[in-house]
Amino acid sequence: MNNEEKTSSLNPEEIPTKGIRSTLEAESPTKAAPEEPVPFVPMSIHTPEAVEAMERQAAPDPSRAATVPTVAANPTLGRKRQGLLEERGLAIVEMTPGVVRDRTRREVLAFGIGAAAVATGAGYLLPQSTLGRLGVSRNLDSRAKEWLLNNALRVDDDVAAALYSRNRMVPTYTKSQITPIKNNYNGTTPEPWYISGWKLTLDGLASGLSVSLDIRTLTNRFSTHDQITRFVCVEGWSAIAWWAGLRFDDLLRAYPPKSEARWARVESFVNLDNSGNVDPYFVSIDLATARHPQTLLATHHDGQPLTVEHGAPLRLLVPVKLGLKNVKAVTRISYSANEPRDYWTQFGYSSYDGI
Repeated sequence: MNNEEKTSSLNPEEIPTKGIRSTLEAESPTKAAPEEPVPFVPMSIHTPEAVEAMERQAAPDPSRAATVPTVAANPTLGRKRQGLLEERGLAIVEMTPGVVRDRTRREVLAFGIGAAAVATGAGYLLPQSTLGRLGVSRNLDSRAKEWLLNNALRVDDDVAAALYSRNRMVPTYTKSQITPIKNNYNGTTPEPWYISGWKLTLDGLASGLSVSLDIRTLTNRFSTHDQITRFVCVEGWSAIAWWAGLRFDDLLRAYPPKSEARWARVESFVNLDNSGNVDPYFVSIDLATARHPQTLLATHHDGQPLTVEHGAPLRLLVPVKLGLKNVKAVTRISYSANEPRDYWTQFGYSSYDGI
């Protein structure tokens, strides 16, 4: 992979240079007011004798009942309503030593059983020579190992899908926070020969027809939306980049898929392998994610038409997915009821790839 950014771009005659209507936030975010300090709450563990003494001291005194304020009656102890991610004070939990012992015993047992199950499952994936040195004679064959790993990935995908929400947005940034993004093309970066004859083909439509759209039709018909979001690569790096294009959801509304469709297969026929041979790249994406407000079919990067390195003239941009789902130089989108094949699942990768 070529990890250095290149500077070649499309000619103005090939890609329309229509102005981008900015929807970004202000350059300088407003500083939040400092939060009130969280009071320190001392905690202690009492012996049974100390607990008994405290109970005697806490016996109600009729002569003082009317003068001793309760916590609820003291307005100085109240705190302002906190946000979801704000630090909260320590809650005071009262329980007898016996309850503490029982709860701790259960938690230790549960943790131990879970850790043993994980260690056992992972241990059987070790090479037989390693298992032999550990005194373990049994070894899973390759098919059993593959089954175990695939099911672990399936559980991970199910959890990610369950956590997905159309209303959950990934963070957005200002232009001052933009960082360089690599040219991490899968295989060899293609030459721009394909640009002049490029078209986007749509299959699996409710109309029963196959539709071909050129880049001018897409940019003229649909509104342009821009956003600065973080691009997260499965290889462990990330970058904050400014993208613009049409919303995938707008394309779905204009050219609706069949009613039973739940998935889209997004392909690039111009993708090349490391030797420069044609190697079509394709991913599966659920339509719920395609309809997310931040999922774009991007036409611009940094305010300019996409370069070949970034997937000109049209690329998929899905901030709620890992980078390998963000197909460059998209040439076909096909809708189906069942999940289609994905390029990386044949190599053991997850198929959902949510973040």
